[in-house]
Amino acid sequence: MKKITRILGLGLALLGVVSLSSCGEKNAIIEKEDITVNPTSNSIYVKKVENMPDDFILGMDASSVISLEEGGVKYYNFDGEEQDVFKTLAENGVNYIRVRIWNDPYDSLGHGYGGGNNDINKAIEIGKRATKYGMKLLVNFHYSDFWADPAKQMVPKAWANFESMNSYDITSKDSSPKSVALYEYTKDSLNKLKKEGIEIGMVQIGNETNAKMCGETNWINIQSLFRMGAKAVREVCPDALVALHFANPEKTSNYEDYAKKLKYYDVDYDVFASSYYPYWHGTLDNLANILSTIATKYNKKTMVMETSYAYTTEDTDFFGNTIGTSGYDNKDYPFTIQGQINNFRNIVDTIVNKTTNGIGVCYWEGTWISSGGATYEDNKELWEKYGSGWATSYAKEYDPNDAGLWYGGCAVDNQAFFDQTGHPLESLKMFGLLKKGNVIDLFADGVEDANVIHYTDEDFTLPETVNVIFCDNSKSPVQVTWEDFDIEAAKKAGNSKYKIKGLASGKEVYCNLTIMEYNYLQNYSFEDNNKSWEVNTYDGALDANSYKVQVTSENPQTGNNAFHFWASTADTVKFSIEQEITNLKTGTYKLQFSLLGGVASGTADASQQNIYCYVKINDNIVYKIDAKFTSYSDGYKDFLLRNIEYTQGDKIVIGVYVEANEVGSWGDIDDILFNYQNE
Repeated sequence: MKKITRILGLGLALLGVVSLSSCGEKNAIIEKEDITVNPTSNSIYVKKVENMPDDFILGMDASSVISLEEGGVKYYNFDGEEQDVFKTLAENGVNYIRVRIWNDPYDSLGHGYGGGNNDINKAIEIGKRATKYGMKLLVNFHYSDFWADPAKQMVPKAWANFESMNSYDITSKDSSPKSVALYEYTKDSLNKLKKEGIEIGMVQIGNETNAKMCGETNWINIQSLFRMGAKAVREVCPDALVALHFANPEKTSNYEDYAKKLKYYDVDYDVFASSYYPYWHGTLDNLANILSTIATKYNKKTMVMETSYAYTTEDTDFFGNTIGTSGYDNKDYPFTIQGQINNFRNIVDTIVNKTTNGIGVCYWEGTWISSGGATYEDNKELWEKYGSGWATSYAKEYDPNDAGLWYGGCAVDNQAFFDQTGHPLESLKMFGLLKKGNVIDLFADGVEDANVIHYTDEDFTLPETVNVIFCDNSKSPVQVTWEDFDIEAAKKAGNSKYKIKGLASGKEVYCNLTIMEYNYLQNYSFEDNNKSWEVNTYDGALDANSYKVQVTSENPQTGNNAFHFWASTADTVKFSIEQEITNLKTGTYKLQFSLLGGVASGTADASQQNIYCYVKINDNIVYKIDAKFTSYSDGYKDFLLRNIEYTQGDKIVIGVYVEANEVGSWGDIDDILFNYQNE
C-alpha cells in the first residue's frame, strides 16, 4: 500500500495537480509542559562560553530512542526516577532534537533495517515529545532507505527505476521523476509533522552530501535535488531554516568547491552545516576558518550538525565501539566524562566566538545506549526485532555489501550522555551550564601517555615525568614510576616498539617507546606530509569523495600522521609511494614498514589484496616483501625484509605498492625504515 501511495503522489505531481496533504487542515495542538533549565553540579568543571546568544542551538540527535524503548530500555532523571528522556534532555539545556528520516527502512516482509528504523512515523513520535518539552525539531532527510554518508548515498527502493536524471537538460532537471518525487516526499512528510502540532525549527536536505546524494554523483543532478527539497520546505514551513550538510572539513578545498557550486546553481538554503568529529576532522581552528570563509563570502549561517566524544573506552552492549578500542584514536581530551564535556564545550566556543554566523552545535545520538541485554545473544535478539542496533540482518536486501555483512549493535554507546542502564551522566548537565559556567576545585582527570623515539646508538632513559590532565584541560608534569624495563636489551633488538606500563598520581600510564636504527629514508613517518615521497595513482583521476590517497592524522602509529588510503567502491585502491635514496654506501641493508587496514567495519579478504614493500635497483624490483591487512582491531603489523645487497653508485628506490579490490578497503602506512644491517 505504501508503494501505491508513492506512485499516486508522483503521478499527481507530474500532472501539475496539488498533492494530497494536510495543507489547509487544522493542525493538532500539543500541550506543553513548563521546563526549568537550571542544572547544578559539584563534580564537573564547565568553562563559561562568553557571548553565547540566547537562541544558540544546542541540539541532540535522539533518533534511536523509540526503538530502544520498544525493546524495554528505560531512561531516568538525575533523581533516579524513570522519566521521559526528552524531558530530561530539555531540563538540562538541550533546545533542539534532531531526527533522521529514511523513506522506507523495511524489507518486503516488513522487517526493519535497524538504526532505529527511522521512518516518518518514528519522526512524528519523536517530534511530538520534543515539542511537548519546548524543544524544536531538526528534520534530517537522508533521501535513502538506510544510512546516507560520504561513502554511501543509495537511492530509495521506490525511486530506483525512475528515468535517469541525466536524460534531462539543466533547465528541466527539476521536472525529472526523482526531483519531483523528492519534492513531493519532503512536502508530504513535513505536512504530516505539522499536522501533529510539531514545531519544526530546521530542515536538513540530505545527510553528509559530499558531492553525492540519493544515488546521484554529479552536481548538475544534485543541485536539482537540493533545490526541490528546499522548495518544499519553503512552502510548508516558511519559518524553518533550510540546512545543507557536509562532512570532512579538514578538506577545505572541497568545502570551498561545494559552496561555490551552490552559489553558481542558485540553490536556496540558509545554513552550511558540517560534521565535526575531532578524531578525524582536523583542528577547530581549521573548522572555524573554512566555515567563516563560506559564511562571509556567501552570506550563510554555519553550524556543526554532528559531533560526539567518548566518555569511556568500555563497551556496554557486546558490539565493538568505533572509538576507544584501539591505540590509534586521535584524542585531544581523556576519554572521560570531563573529557567529553571539555571537547563539546570547546566546539561550542569555536562556533560562538571564532566562526562567522555560527548558530549552533548538535551532538550525535547522545541517547543511543545498550539495548539492555545481559549477553550478546540477548542484545542480538533485540537488535533484530526492534532495530535498536546500527543494522539488522534484514538490511542485506537493500545494502548487501555493508549492513548486510556487518550488522549488529551500537558502536557509539560509549559516546552517549546516559549509561548502559539509562541513567544520565553528569556531563549532560553541561548543556545548561555552558552559558554561565561551573567552576569547581581542580582535579586530575587523566594522565597523558609518553611517546618516545630513540636511535639504537643513543644513550637514554625513560621519562621521569608525565603530564597530569586536569578537569579544565590544563596539564602539569608529575613524577612517574615505570615497571622494570631493560633498555640495553631493547636497543640490541633493533627496530622495535614497546608499551611500558607506569604509575603517576595513582593513575595508570604508558610509555610508547620506539627504538630505531639510523634510517636512510627522509620523512619516514609522514610528519611532513608527503615530502620526499612520490605518490603514483593508477586508473585515471581520483574522486576525492570516494577515494582518498593522502597523508592524514586519522590513524598514526607514531607521531601525528600516517599515509592513509580509502575507497567506497570496489576495484579502486591502486597506488604506490616511492623515495629515492642518494649517496648510499655499499653494504647490506634491511627494510621494514608498518601497515594497518581492513574493509568497512569487518575483516578483509586477503586474496583480494596485492600489497608489498619493495627495493628497486637501477629501475628494477630486486627485493620485495608481501603484506596483508585484515581488520582495524588487529592493529598495525610490521613487515621486515633483510639481506638487501647494495653497491654504491647504483640507483636505489624504496617503495610500497597497494592494490585492494574490496568495497570499503582502507588502510594506513607508517614508519618505513631502511637501515644498515649490522649482522
